[in-house]
Amino acid sequence: MRARPDGLTPTRRQILKAAAAVPFAAPFAGIAAFAEDSERYGLSYFGDLKYPADFAHFDYVNPDAPTGGRLIRTAAFGAFNQSLLTFDTLNSLVLKGQAPANELVIFDTLMARALDEPDAIYGLVAKSVRVLDGGRRYVFRLRPEARFHDGSPLTADDVVFSMRLLKDKGHPDIVESIKGLASAEVGSDGEVVVTFAAGVSRGMPLFVAGLPILSKAYYTAHDFEKSTMEPPLGSGPYRIGRFEAGSYIEYQRVPDYWGKDLPVNRGQGNFDIIRYEMYRNRTVSLEAFKAGQYLMREEFTARDWATQYNFPAVIDGRVKTFELPDGLPSGAQGWFLNMRRPQFADIRVREALGLAFDFEWTNKNLFYGSYTRTASFFENSDLKATGKPSAAELALLEPFRGRVPDEVFGEAWVPPVSDGSGHDRTLLRRASELLKAAGWVSDNGVLKNAKGEALTIEFLEDDPGLERIVQPYLLNLKLLGVSATVRTIDAAQYQSRLDDFDFDATSRRFSMSPTPDEGISVFWRSDFAKLQGSRNYAGIADPVIDALLKTMLSANSRVELEAAARALDRVLRSGRYWVPHWYKTSHNMAVWDVYGRPDKVPAYDNDAGINATWWIDRARAEKIGKGL
Repeated sequence: MRARPDGLTPTRRQILKAAAAVPFAAPFAGIAAFAEDSERYGLSYFGDLKYPADFAHFDYVNPDAPTGGRLIRTAAFGAFNQSLLTFDTLNSLVLKGQAPANELVIFDTLMARALDEPDAIYGLVAKSVRVLDGGRRYVFRLRPEARFHDGSPLTADDVVFSMRLLKDKGHPDIVESIKGLASAEVGSDGEVVVTFAAGVSRGMPLFVAGLPILSKAYYTAHDFEKSTMEPPLGSGPYRIGRFEAGSYIEYQRVPDYWGKDLPVNRGQGNFDIIRYEMYRNRTVSLEAFKAGQYLMREEFTARDWATQYNFPAVIDGRVKTFELPDGLPSGAQGWFLNMRRPQFADIRVREALGLAFDFEWTNKNLFYGSYTRTASFFENSDLKATGKPSAAELALLEPFRGRVPDEVFGEAWVPPVSDGSGHDRTLLRRASELLKAAGWVSDNGVLKNAKGEALTIEFLEDDPGLERIVQPYLLNLKLLGVSATVRTIDAAQYQSRLDDFDFDATSRRFSMSPTPDEGISVFWRSDFAKLQGSRNYAGIADPVIDALLKTMLSANSRVELEAAARALDRVLRSGRYWVPHWYKTSHNMAVWDVYGRPDKVPAYDNDAGINATWWIDRARAEKIGKGL
């Protein structure tokens, strides 16, 4: 996921011989809370479901919400090849090109997430599912009324075709995440039979049940791998409407959407139009919001949040500012160091670079004290390692003693706290010692190695607003003798260079669900380190991490999951793969006062909750003359 411009908390992946000592859990044990072969209306990692079989709607929706009007906003999240700043293709499911944010809203899935549960999904296209063979085989019974937007039936053939196509030709994040999908077949009575390889994680069936369903007829006639501006055929609550490449896109509500009255959809999809405006310059974007050119803005810049929301529309109440709480893990945001570059191969160099960043000065002088320093790859969650390892964590870590730093067995590593001066001499002195020990010696103020090569770093960004944050950091690096620069390029070129791992360091943020699934592997697993287009930006390739990932994804209970995640977190932190940034446990929102929203806020995805559950309040909209 795209890193935030100045860092805000704002949906989804062998083992060497030594890893055999890790006690891998049997997959899918939690799902056995249901009887074998029983019809299930929902699934979760450990078998727990909040809602009963006859639930009418999710608790966080207004089932009587009015429909109509427009949600006009800027993008906050993107998946696969989606960009927040531009787009040049309408194909979100392959590596090629940049697609618009939220485009997957046009596709239905077998099952749909509940945003107030950490990992539960309930039937959408699939009315029910049976789990057979100890969790290796899933049989989905489809709703016969499911339709694509052209009125053609959505059948088991389409579902099977979609799974096979995405596994063979989809975006690398999808392809690698569903390697354990052994087969997908059309069963009797139009069912879909999905078989998984032995030993896959418990999250893979849920991940597969959330894949977009494509029309076999459409993609038999159209090249799936092609970058195209032709809107694809979908089946979801919205279809692609008007758009201008790189400027805006509208998703148009499908009034006769086949699934609008299902429990998983009731009270959702209330806007006739969801429109995303795209700006490559934050100042221009903010001024456009002030002028009412779009109506909802999530503010990612602490300075602007503190100083810019005093314009007339805020003062007279036409624009409301507030914070939405965020129950999702904040994940990991920071400057990730590309270890494919030789200058970052030595952990002492990476640690030294981290010591040079003065977060305390940055937070006070640039962020108005708005943020907390990120320490964990599972920040803001119960998966974060703290203090010394528990007995359960030690049981997972002991087989790797001698293959991981000793610090893994002690207090969990946290970033150093500076004196806030901007140039903490103690930390810079320690950084200089580490660099010297790694073979980098000063030559007239420039660090060079034994070959006479200078230690250089280019920070690659696509947002000019980040430069004011990077520059003070560069000054400290230069004090150490590091030749450091920042380069800001356009969004398309930036994404291309990320896909090719053509960068030294770049700011990114990884977000994740409260119960990590297969998708998390794309950040850290070894086989993603060389896969073009993957999000393993640091190039992490460690069999210990691979083993702990597998253990975590195969956990039998929440307790086991937490222990494995914390053990993994300790090992990840010990690698110094990044210079950690910051986080905040809420979203800074500014909204023209035309929208209604439910009283309950879904704990685990506020952004999706806004799109799905808010509505136009016509009285408010008419009062200020906007939003209809």
